[in-house]
Amino acid sequence: MRGVEPLIDVTSLARSLAARPPPVLLDVRWRLAGPPGPPGIAAYRAGHLPGAVFTDLERDLSGAPGTGGRHPLPEAAAFQLAMRRAGVSDGRDVVVYDEADATAAARGWWTLRYFGHDRVRVLDGGYRAWVAAGRPVVTGEGAAPPPGDFTARPGGMPLLDADGAAGLARHGTLLDARAGERYRGEAEPIDPVAGHIPGAVSAPTAGNVLADGRFRPAPSCGRGSPRSGWPRPRPRAARAAAWWPARTAGRGSPPPMRCSHWRWRVCRPRSMSGPGRTG
Repeated sequence: MRGVEPLIDVTSLARSLAARPPPVLLDVRWRLAGPPGPPGIAAYRAGHLPGAVFTDLERDLSGAPGTGGRHPLPEAAAFQLAMRRAGVSDGRDVVVYDEADATAAARGWWTLRYFGHDRVRVLDGGYRAWVAAGRPVVTGEGAAPPPGDFTARPGGMPLLDADGAAGLARHGTLLDARAGERYRGEAEPIDPVAGHIPGAVSAPTAGNVLADGRFRPAPSCGRGSPRSGWPRPRPRAARAAAWWPARTAGRGSPPPMRCSHWRWRVCRPRSMSGPGRTG
């Protein structure tokens, strides 16, 4: 089955939804704090794209936190069940979206790609772009879709562990897509230990999107950014998947590899660095 470009705009999505069969829509809105219940569910109930299924980043796109990280990859069987429950099938397109900047939606994109679904895209600009274009939304829980037949096949994307990240930071380029202040250790609202993996390069994912949440043109994402002048021939990996849809759009770029800052902290508690390099 041939893959698709990682991004889709509002107009193209509206056209696709009018076709048969339409793509499966996954609402992956998520935030660290909010009202009781899964983060993002309140926003989904207040308004979502017609036919979209709420997908909980922590329950459906992650395994249980522990030594594998705060948001480790889910087990194949659990992810397969969650995706089938959301209506995902092997031969049907999927579009994931979040509020705007693809930080959470890219998690859905990457995880589906890792488990073998290569026809998944991120809505550029997310829910905010859909609403700004005057497209319809619906409220409430939404009806459960017919179950899908997706089969999870791990290994569709390369994956890094802590030791692999250490080696890549020394001999290649390891990108840290978190906010710059977290990379530098100036603020850490989530993890107990501030800083970054030694040798990692700061490449905040927020710098890849415009004010409205849509991605910047591919040449100005990473390669054209003044903060990301890493050597081209070296192997590279991103710590967060949100950095990659824009970098891979329209290019033959290698697939992303993903590792976890939290997993590094658990495995190597004394190896965190403070101020580092920005490329």
